[in-house]
Formats: sequence, structure tokens, C-alpha cells
Amino acid sequence: MSGMGSGSASGTGGASGTEKPGKNKYKDTLNLPQTSFSMKANLVQNEPATLARWQKIGLYEKVREARKGAELFAFHDGPPYANGSIHLGHLMNKCLKDFVVRTRTMMGFDVPYVPGWDCHGLPIEHKVMTELVESGKIEKLRALSEDQRKIAVRRACQGHAEKYHALHTKQMQRLLTLADYEHPYLTLQPSYEGATLEVLAELVAQGLVYRALKPVHWSVANETALAEAELEYEDREDPSIYVDFECYDTADVFARFGLSEDDQERLNLGARPSLMIWTTTPWTLPANVAVAVNPDYRYALVRVDGNVTILAEKLIEKVTTVGKSEEVEVLATAMGEALVGMRYRHPFVSSVPACGLGHKCAEEKVWSLVAADYVTLEDGTGLVHTAPGHGTDDFKTGVREQLPVYCPVREDGTYDATVPEWLRGKSIWDANKLVIEHLRDSGHLYHWHMFTHSYPHDWRSKTPVIFRCTEQWFVGVDRATKREGKSLREMGLASLEGAGAVKFVPEWGKNRLRGMLESRPDWCISRQRAWGLPIPAFFSKDGVVLMTPASVRAVALVVREKGSDAWFTMEAKDLLSKYDYAGDPDAPRGLDLASLKKGPDILDVWFESGSSWNAVMRERGLGFPVELYLEGSDQHRGWFQSSMLPALGVVGRPPYKALLTHGFINDKDGKKLSKSRPDAKDYEVDNLLVNYGADVMRWWVSSLAYENDVKADTGFFAGAGDSYRKVRNTLRFMLSNLYDFTASIDGVEGHCVALDLIEPTSIDAWAMAQFDELSARVVEAYERYAFADAHKALYDFCNDTLSSVYLAAVKDRLYCDKADSARRRRTQTVLFEISDGLSRLLAPLLPHTADEAYRALRGATADDVTVHLRGFIREKDAWGYGVRCDEGWKTVMRVRDDALAAIERTRAAGEVENPLEMGVRLPDPDGTLARFDARDLADLLGVSRVEVGGSSIEVIDLRSENRCERSWKRDGTVRLRPDGGMLSDRDAEAVGVA
Repeated sequence: MSGMGSGSASGTGGASGTEKPGKNKYKDTLNLPQTSFSMKANLVQNEPATLARWQKIGLYEKVREARKGAELFAFHDGPPYANGSIHLGHLMNKCLKDFVVRTRTMMGFDVPYVPGWDCHGLPIEHKVMTELVESGKIEKLRALSEDQRKIAVRRACQGHAEKYHALHTKQMQRLLTLADYEHPYLTLQPSYEGATLEVLAELVAQGLVYRALKPVHWSVANETALAEAELEYEDREDPSIYVDFECYDTADVFARFGLSEDDQERLNLGARPSLMIWTTTPWTLPANVAVAVNPDYRYALVRVDGNVTILAEKLIEKVTTVGKSEEVEVLATAMGEALVGMRYRHPFVSSVPACGLGHKCAEEKVWSLVAADYVTLEDGTGLVHTAPGHGTDDFKTGVREQLPVYCPVREDGTYDATVPEWLRGKSIWDANKLVIEHLRDSGHLYHWHMFTHSYPHDWRSKTPVIFRCTEQWFVGVDRATKREGKSLREMGLASLEGAGAVKFVPEWGKNRLRGMLESRPDWCISRQRAWGLPIPAFFSKDGVVLMTPASVRAVALVVREKGSDAWFTMEAKDLLSKYDYAGDPDAPRGLDLASLKKGPDILDVWFESGSSWNAVMRERGLGFPVELYLEGSDQHRGWFQSSMLPALGVVGRPPYKALLTHGFINDKDGKKLSKSRPDAKDYEVDNLLVNYGADVMRWWVSSLAYENDVKADTGFFAGAGDSYRKVRNTLRFMLSNLYDFTASIDGVEGHCVALDLIEPTSIDAWAMAQFDELSARVVEAYERYAFADAHKALYDFCNDTLSSVYLAAVKDRLYCDKADSARRRRTQTVLFEISDGLSRLLAPLLPHTADEAYRALRGATADDVTVHLRGFIREKDAWGYGVRCDEGWKTVMRVRDDALAAIERTRAAGEVENPLEMGVRLPDPDGTLARFDARDLADLLGVSRVEVGGSSIEVIDLRSENRCERSWKRDGTVRLRPDGGMLSDRDAEAVGVA
């Protein structure tokens, strides 16, 4: 953008060219630029002042008032967790959401936007409990009753959440986001909690909520069940062990393999055979009740180093190689189907406690082979150790086969008294070593080694989780609703197809969500912690449960009034004070409400945040279903699902019409930006704002292909700053040349030229047409959330269309024409309209800079003059002004490219250095160029004059002709004037010496 950033004419005199003579006596007669819109943005200092002005005038409320009655665009904020400072992921997420709010608002929609925070849950409670332990206060809490202790923990957690909500609010406002920060939603608000319980009540009414003993992901460190979305997979080293389970009946084994007594004698099969199983969780072996075999695989009776064992035929080589066996002999084979029912002896357990499911177990199947099609030949031995109390597939097998569901592991990860004495009270992690040693000493261990694998960890404590069978509350995804007679899974999958299907940006999100819906298990919604919304279940002394739609709604009314702390401070009968037991057809009969005990569980925080469509959008009348949910790609298994499932259960449809997902931010090498990095502070949002300002960071976000993971580096931010300055300087050049221009604003006449009177062949008409194309392209990109496309179009327009072409061409007339000449006023009109329109198009991405430019354009002093109360320029049904532009401009611009190449060749040859010492003759075979002002054509080429005619492009040497001392042009009209100066006709008129 040569010559435009400085706001002055090139050199000391004229408006273009490279020649720099001595002092120009006409300098004071030039229309030199003036503007309050400075070259240096000083964003770090000026953005907070802009933010304060917006807050002073109540910008969010003013925008809402301005859009009152307009078509609603319901957009909903997924709540970030109120813990810690915001990071680069928040920066991208919140900026993208703000782009949506601002673009849709400027398209003319009413876009109410309420920011939210997820305040309950394990991360905060884990942090608070850690602080209580470190401070020694935990001992005092242990002396309290359970409810008192939980209340104390909850108060500390609430203080923590409120602290970080306040911090996040300041940080997000500093990012210049537009939202109703005066009335946010927090999941700890009583009204929100009550509305969440009302969602639960309806799910209960639809028959979707049940309580059952099932294996769930269990955090030993935090002693609670976890959902899939609360897991992180990390590499972990565990023992891989191969164990021989001794067969119970030798004769039965041989018979199943088709071996006669003669065969047995011939093969010397006097030893008792065994089954070889493989496991990476030795600590689960005390809970073994069966071994699974695939009926369709072939298994072998194998002599391995003298011992006779059974394993899958196709895995013999792999297993014996790992075990470094020297003697391997296949004695016989049989299909897995023939082995089903075969009995074995547990290596160190003599009996299994009663089943926790309450059904009559088939004792003859305990410690026997059962069929299972999930047994594969990828790893192990083809025989799968089965412990129904510690695995999902194992549990399903146990239910099907009526096996005991035995779980000897307590909440804290230690064994109870039902295991052998040498394991009682031991940690399961310590038990791995003990079990291996025991098996080795007893002769049951074939081989073991340590190996590294990806293993689920508690997202907060960063410790490994286990599968543990416990009684939990679930939402059944395959149970039919009473209303539709369809399951949540069926309705969810159906919502992805056909008319009215959920739309996805990017499109691959559809397959991702579909796959997760197809494979997801029932949703465990209960947690065993203090900081959360209690599940309003009541228990009688004999274990009868009261949780009906009516009882849940009654508790919800109390919670709306008093908050969820009421669960811990009030008695059951008081919590049920608004409940009509006698009139509740769903309640179990014969209950004494006064003797009921309150349930100990709280709701999964994902259920809470997943109810926000009801607790916020419907509760506050903000629009439902929501047009768009926008979050990171991890929310396909998180918030997108936890919102969809309750909405399907309550209203029979997803809560959103479209889902937009973005990737994660890593460093330039694709590595995670962890807090432990030496350069971590360089990537902290607060530091980035100090170094670059919010508009530069927003400009960077708008440039991202957010659909995939994004790489970040301080050099990238600096590059965004350079790009931003080019846009800013383009705005500055236009504004600085409007210092003496008064537009027709609000009916007050000024120097503005009616746009429909601009000649279609003028360069100003071309510029306006280019702006119209830009407007359409940018708004279309905004409509499809393609912010990077809008960013590129805006940058290219400023850097190329304006700076390199139009502004370079009109610079001479702006500086050198008579101030009120018709041509200069026409160009200023176009500069005004483009500055105005460009400020609007940039406003969603650069809210401070666009507002600063808009106010400078109008010379505004009043606080409430702001671009954010305006919309994108629209003429009838098209974005832009709709200015008439001659079709011949396409030819002009094509010829311009060829002519500039000819000029450059002339300069490179050393024939003529300065373009203002050149003229150009342009061929015009069809008469197109003759329609255009030759002065415009000359300015487009940066030469002194253009002639039309001839058969080819010809560069003319004008050095022998007079040069204007004011503009340096040699346009053929330069001559000596009465004041003694050499001036062109145009310049002589401008200084009054014509």
C-alpha cells in the first residue's frame, strides 16, 4: 500500500510517482490528508476504553432494542466450565460464537445471546478437596455429619465457581464479545436447577429412567461413577499375563476334543489339561466366574513344554513365541461350540458370593465356558476371562447366562472381605503384583510381561479408572418413550436424516455423531459426590424407591425457591411438602413419607448442561428449537449428545437445527499446548491480549480453517498483526481523505453525490461495483459460517482492490484536484460509502477497529454512535449498493494488466524510470476503451496520460514534455502560469492561476 499509510502525498509535492525534487512551493495548496483515525492502533490501550463506552451505553440492550420485532435467530451458548483462566481453546470458541451473533445481527436478525457457565461437578470439587487436604481443614469436616460435610464442601465449591465465573466474564468481555453478561445462566442458579429437575421428571414420566446394578467407569481417586465424556485416554504400563485355569473333568475335556482312551494313552495325556486365558487386569481375577469362547473359532489341545492346555488354534504360534516355549505340539482340535459348558477350577477362589442382581444364578455355569461372539483373535488366547462385575461385555454375558455379578472392589479401590485373605483390604493396583506372584507360586502362570497401552483416566485426577459394578441411575437409550413408542437411539438416528434433519458444519460431523449414537450404552446419570444437583430419589427402610414424575416436580419447586442446598438442609418430608402422595398414581403404595431417606447421588453434570435448552432457551423465551450449537469436536460425545437425548425424551426432537464444530489448538508442531511447557505463558490469553490486542487475536481466529485442528505460534499472531495493519491503513487512507467532505446523513444535505448519478464508466462506479461483489461474497460466507472465506475476501479487497488499484488511482485527484471539484467529490462520496460499508462488514470480526473507523467517518463525539447498531448494506434483495457499472470494465482491467507489464519492461530496460514520465497508447479494436475517461485510464496505470488507438500497447517517453511542479504529471497541458510556475490545466485551476 505504497504511499497510503503515511497520509501524505508521495515525496514532498505531487500525488504519485517516485521522483523527489526539492521543496515544492505548491505543497500548501494540496488537499493533504487529515484524520483522527491514527496509523497506530494502540489496541491494548484503546480497546478497554471502547469496551467501557459500550458498557456505559448498554450496547447489548441497545442492539436488542434495535432488532425488536425482527426475525429471531436463536443461538445458544454451550457453558464452559467455571474453573481456571480461559485458554486458546476458549479464545477460538468464544470468538467464533461472537462472529455468529454479530453477523446474524447485522443481517437483520434478532439474536439474543445469553452466556452460560457449567458450575457443578468433579473438577471444582476435586480442586476444593485438594485445597482442604493441603490446608488441614479436611479433618474438621470429617467430624461433621454427612449432610453438614457436604454443605461445607458445596459452599467452598460455590465460592470457587463464582470466582472463576467473574474472571471469565471479564476475560470474555475483553475479547469484545457481545452477550447479555448482566443476566448469564449458571447451572448453580436455583431456577436453572429447578428447570433441570423438570427435564428429569419428564424422562421419568416417559419411562426412560431406571436404577440398576451395572458396571460403570469408576474413578477410584474420586470415588464416583464417570461418563465417557469425563474420560481421557493416556498411555499406561500394565502387566499382560497368561494364566492356566485347570480343567475340572479331564475325561470330559478329552471327549470334547474327540480323543479316545487309546488316543490318550498314545499321546501320553496323563496330566490334567487346562484353559489358557490372557488378561491385562490381574486384579479382576478374584471376580472371575466364567471363561468366554467363540463358538465359531477352532481351538486346540496343545502340549506346551510338557503341560497340556487349550487355546485358539490360530494364536498358538503367537502365544508360545511370547512365552518362549521350546516344545509345542498340537494334540487335537475342536470348534469352540463343542467346548461350551466345559468346567474349570479357579486358581485361588473356592466360592463366589451371591449375585447382586437378585436373580437365581445357574450354579452349574459358574467357572465354565460360555459362548460369546465378542471373543476375537486379535490378542490373547481366544479364551476370555469373564468377570461380570468388572466389564460391560462380561456383565451382559453374566446376565444372559445367569452368572453371579460379583464385584469385590470397594469405592476406594480396595478389596472387601469376600476375597481370599491375602488380598483383603489391598489396593487393586497393588494386587496386580500379588496376584502374579500367587499364580507363579501355584504353577498357574504361563507367562507375564509389562506392556504400554492407551487406558482411560479420570479427566480430573488424571488417575486410571476401572469398571466397577454398582447401583446407579440410568437413562435408557433403547427404551421406548410412552409418547412416541420409540427409543432415544431410534429418534436420534432418525433426526440425522430426511427433511428437517440436523445440519452439520462441517458435514463429517454427521457420521461422527451417528456412530456415537449407534454404539453408545445407556447413560449413567448418577454421581457419588457432593457438588451437584441431587437426584431427588427417596428410599424406604426396606429399599422401596420413590421417584415419580410428580415427586420430582414437587422437589423441583422447592429447589427453585431455595436452591439445591435444600436437599442437604431439609428433611425428606419437607422436601416433599408440595407433593400429593395420595394423588400420585405412579407412587409405590404403603410408604411413610416421614421415614423416607434421601438418596445419596447427584446428577451427572452433563445432564445439567444438557438441559440448558430447557433451563435457558425455553425458560427465558429465547427461542426453541435453537438454530445452532457451536462447540469443539469433542462435544459429539459430550454436550451435543447430552443435550439431544433429554430433548428427545421430553419434546421428541433434538434441541438444535444445526451443529457447528471446530478443532483443537495445538502448537506449530501439532503438540498439545500444556500448562507445563516452558513457553506456556506466551500462549495465555491475557498475555496475548497485552501483546497484540483483541482485534488482532479475533482477526487471527477469523482466518482459521476451524473445521480441523489448528496450529498456533506467536509468529502466527504477529503475522495476523501485520495483516490487520494493512486493513487498518486502508481504512485510514480513505478516512484521511474525507476530512473536508460532508455526506448526506439523516436528511442533511452535504457534498454527497447521488450514487445512481455516478457514471457507469467512471473508476468510482467500478470501485462501488467491486464493493457490491465483496458485500455479497462476505455476507454469503457469513451465512454459511465460513469466516475464513470472509476474512480472505475482506483482506484481498483492502490490500488489492482498494490499495493496489482504486486508491492508488484516485490518490492524485484527492490531493491535487480543486477541493470541491465534481470529480473529487464523486470519489469522496465513494470513499465515504465504501468506508461505511467496509466498517460494517468488518464489524463482526474487528468490533473495536470497525467502530473506531465508523465513528471517525462521522466525526462522532456521542457515546451511542456505533456501527454495531447498524446492519450490512442492502439494496432491495441484494447485499451492497447496486451501483451501475459498465461491462467494459472487464476489458479495461484485462488491458491494464498487459499495460502494466509493458511499463515494467520499459523500466527494467532502463529506458524510462518514472511512470509519470510515460504515456501509454492502448489498442481499442472494438471501441470499448473509447467510452472511458482517459484520465481514469492513466491513473489506473500510474502514468501521465493515456491515448487510445494503434494496434498494440505502446509506452511513450514523455521526458521531453513539461512536468507539472505540483502533481509532477506530464499530461500535455503543462505550461508556464502567471505566478511563474509550470502547472497543468487541472493544477492551475486548483490554485487559482488558470
